[in-house]
Amino acid sequence: MAFIIVQNVWLGLVAALIVAVQAAVIPRLRIPILRLGRQRQLTARQLAGRVAEIVEGAVEIHANDTSNFERADLTARLGRIFHIRFEIFQRKFFVKFLNNFLAQVTPFIFYAGGGILAIRGQLDVGALIAVIAAYKDLPGPIKELIDWEQRRNDVQIKYEQVIEQFTPGALLDPALQDPDARDDVSLVGDIVVSALTVLDETGEPLLRSISFTAGSGEHVAVIGPGNSGKDHLTMALARLLTPTSGTVWINGHDLYGLPEAVSGRRIGFVAQDVYLFPLSVRDNILYSLRHRPVRPPQRDARAAAQRTAWIKEALRAGNPPFDIEADWTDYAAAGATGPEDIDDRIIEILSLVDLEDDVFRFGLDLTVDTERHPNIAEAILKARAALPARLAKDDAKSLIVRFDPERYNPNASLAENLLFGTPRKPGYAPTALADNPLMRDVLEQTGLVDTILDMGVSIARTMVEIFADLPPGHPFFEQYSFIEADELPTYRALVNKIEKQGLETLDEEERRALMRLPFNYVEARHRLGLIDEALQQRVVAARTMLAEQVARKDPGAVAFYRPDVYDEAASLQDNILFGRIAYGHARAEEIVLRAMTEVLDDLGLRRIVVIAGLDHYVGVGGKRLSAAQRQKIGLARALIKRPDVLVVNDALAVMDALAQARILVRVLKHCTDKGVIWALQRPDACAHFDRIVVMRDKRIVEQGRFAELNKPGSALNKMIAAE
Repeated sequence: MAFIIVQNVWLGLVAALIVAVQAAVIPRLRIPILRLGRQRQLTARQLAGRVAEIVEGAVEIHANDTSNFERADLTARLGRIFHIRFEIFQRKFFVKFLNNFLAQVTPFIFYAGGGILAIRGQLDVGALIAVIAAYKDLPGPIKELIDWEQRRNDVQIKYEQVIEQFTPGALLDPALQDPDARDDVSLVGDIVVSALTVLDETGEPLLRSISFTAGSGEHVAVIGPGNSGKDHLTMALARLLTPTSGTVWINGHDLYGLPEAVSGRRIGFVAQDVYLFPLSVRDNILYSLRHRPVRPPQRDARAAAQRTAWIKEALRAGNPPFDIEADWTDYAAAGATGPEDIDDRIIEILSLVDLEDDVFRFGLDLTVDTERHPNIAEAILKARAALPARLAKDDAKSLIVRFDPERYNPNASLAENLLFGTPRKPGYAPTALADNPLMRDVLEQTGLVDTILDMGVSIARTMVEIFADLPPGHPFFEQYSFIEADELPTYRALVNKIEKQGLETLDEEERRALMRLPFNYVEARHRLGLIDEALQQRVVAARTMLAEQVARKDPGAVAFYRPDVYDEAASLQDNILFGRIAYGHARAEEIVLRAMTEVLDDLGLRRIVVIAGLDHYVGVGGKRLSAAQRQKIGLARALIKRPDVLVVNDALAVMDALAQARILVRVLKHCTDKGVIWALQRPDACAHFDRIVVMRDKRIVEQGRFAELNKPGSALNKMIAAE
């Protein structure tokens, strides 16, 4: 720039002016683009959240015919994103045009103005050429400065966005979440609530001047209508709501001044809508014991060095250096000494909350790793041997048809009879057997290919005829589980082709589609008369040949049935049965399950099955469990840590009255010397409590002993009478 000014002041001023315009105007024009980009991100994030809400509420949407309403909402949000992006591109290309225009117009001015000056003799031609050559190198540095300014503005806007996103109005004091804070404070004592008032973010009251006192170890029932404020009171007593005014003192300690190391360990809280993590039953129950690392993991020298380096980086970034691979379970808090006996404590709690039978059934349905449970194989084999004798006592031995290597089992599928074992590889699943080379080879050698193909044609014809006028989801689709509703048109076309052109016109893929059907066929269940005695003998012969082929060419692909061997690929129930329950007998499954349970109890093996059932995966949010099971696990999670105070917010609401009463009495007896605050749905259950608090309109309307309050005209008496 200085060189250009030295050559000619006017040309230098022109160049300086245009550079100044670029430096001043272009960055300012880009600021709205950056802000629009931020707006686009926020709008897209809101759209993603809305889509997640729609997925969660899909049942309500379809049940109430509001799909078009939701589609309109999504369309409006997509439209806003489109218009934001359109505005961004308009502004972006205008800035680009302006920047390019200024960059190109300057040489034009030099040529035009410099040429005129050169003609008049006021500028040397050599100087003009030097100015133009010098300006050619000027846009590069200027562009870098402009780009730097844009990046600075971009980072500043993103930083402001992050600060705004992660700086809510009321953050907890970090000291309250210190895992090493003093936690030896006992909360066994009087609970004194004084003028407790809680307002929501809009200023609406959730609780209005609540005051009551509960003596040490007293059990307090809180009752009232759904909008009475009882749920907010339990949340406030669990320190999940911050009071606007008032105090809560427990055993002489200000509840809201205690660190979470005390409140989170000494107070057990159970909500009505219990949330379960996508883990096992065991992990969800033990979740309340995971406060801080207790036992470091075993690492070799290299892994330890990597861990040390990781800790340094975490501390530099301001993150806590906790080790997620460590054992976080506080066994002592549960009354256990370690992993060896924690399951015994869990089983005690399961029995307390009436969940042991459910977990027992989970265990029967699970495939158990014998390395984790080394004693289970021998135990299950004992139960397998004892089950027939137990069934014989009830004259029910015929309800189980056991696997016999020399006989065909009509209560098992064709695939099971051919494999005579449990698949360990996907290629040996019933749906994949038609494509399995080993199976195809054995079927061809034994002459069963055409037989199975004919069975497939018969099944397809029957299914097409049965399902011709049935809607998808009809019970027949489940009973005859050969063809899904969406596969029916394909098999209808195959049947029509066979009838018109013959079986020999089918290509290889069509033949395999038909051969897949018989592998799930169970003669005793489906009763289509496709497997006679002669075919059974041929299948048994093919079974022997297949076992030899698999053992030689693909060892370990199938866990073959053997009377004296535990099958690691099968569930505990299948291992005990070692056969199939006979079809066509009333209550057969119920009778066999009861006998199996009695055998396991007699042999002292129930505990082993329950421990195995603790590995049951509950699904996302506990979706694989019933609502009652989720509430029971939530209650077990609170009880396992042996809290000084148990706070329950109507956590048995989904159960029937008998189950509620049974669990309530057990829990109160278990917490004899502990404080209990329980928000109840049924006022008649108040008789089990030492003190009753009746709420209405966010206030306490009466409180006292059950005998004192259950009198004509009292709020409690009216609620009991209205039930």
